Amino acid sequence: MRLGRVPGLRQLPPRLRRVDERVALFESWHGGYADNPRAISEALERRGADLERLWATDEEARAPHGRRYLEALGRARWIVTNLSMPGYFRKKPGTTYLQTWHGTPLKKIGFDIERPRFADGERFTAALAADVAQWDCLISQNPFSTEVFRRAFHYEGEILETGYPRNDVLSSPEAPRLGRELRARLGIEPEARVVLYAPTWRDNSTFDLELDLDALARALGPEWVVLLRAHSSVAETVRVESGEFVRDVSRHPDIRDLYLAADVLLTDYSSAMFDFAVTGKPMLFFTYDLEEYRDRVRGFYFDFERDAPGPLLATQEEVSDALAALDEIARSHAGAYARFAERFCGLDDGHASDRVIDAVFGGAA
Repeated sequence: MRLGRVPGLRQLPPRLRRVDERVALFESWHGGYADNPRAISEALERRGADLERLWATDEEARAPHGRRYLEALGRARWIVTNLSMPGYFRKKPGTTYLQTWHGTPLKKIGFDIERPRFADGERFTAALAADVAQWDCLISQNPFSTEVFRRAFHYEGEILETGYPRNDVLSSPEAPRLGRELRARLGIEPEARVVLYAPTWRDNSTFDLELDLDALARALGPEWVVLLRAHSSVAETVRVESGEFVRDVSRHPDIRDLYLAADVLLTDYSSAMFDFAVTGKPMLFFTYDLEEYRDRVRGFYFDFERDAPGPLLATQEEVSDALAALDEIARSHAGAYARFAERFCGLDDGHASDRVIDAVFGGAA
């Protein structure tokens, strides 16, 4: 079911003022089909849960008068999202609001951001506080996140320390096949080596590419393919021409699929690192603006230079050299990688979705 948004509340007919015990409303990135909500929804389907699973999808999620979305809010027994709800949202009695969030944080989040560059500070904190006050449960990937979330969101409610549902597929027996199938759909040869470049956003509204991807592909040679995945907040602003050895996959609906197709992740401060570590495949970090981002843009929750599960690279040449020596890089960082995965991915065992469903949906699933 495709749903839309509304800018404010309208009067609902009586039948839509009552919560329907069989309705669950899912949202991801304000209009996508991805991330933890997708994994939970699909797990409910596999279980044969007798639920009407409604999704707010992209085409209508930006509509100025999405009456169907408002109707779904009126009926939903469960609301599952990875971002805040609209400002006009007021949770009804009998509704459970499951906040899945969308990543283990390296960079500061929530109320820990001293001067948010991406929004008006007072409005941002007021909106966040109003949303957090309505959460019934919050999902955490690991004990580290649980501690950060408590403080960063000023949240005293229930935290489900389950691992991330979106990562179940990464350790699934189906993972190799799914990776091969996506490569085929993208037109990538089976023997190619694939680097997924997935940088975080810089708290602004546009995507700035610091790597010359064509030059990188030429330096690596024809056996390599570079996939560019910009952050969802700026994906619409990417202006990169896809070619034989460089592909813009920023609009691919779910990054977890791309993890399966990649041989190596190139990122920076993105929470992608905490998910990709489940795969055991190597990671590189293009941190050309480390001091600026750490000290003036966001700030970090731990010593990234000390604990990173791969090398921190400052120049294009360093990136190409590291990719050319990837096997050696992987061996030299194996210990750091293992410690990182143990700390952050210990609960990502392929069964996080089931743990969440058992805790939240109970007998309904």
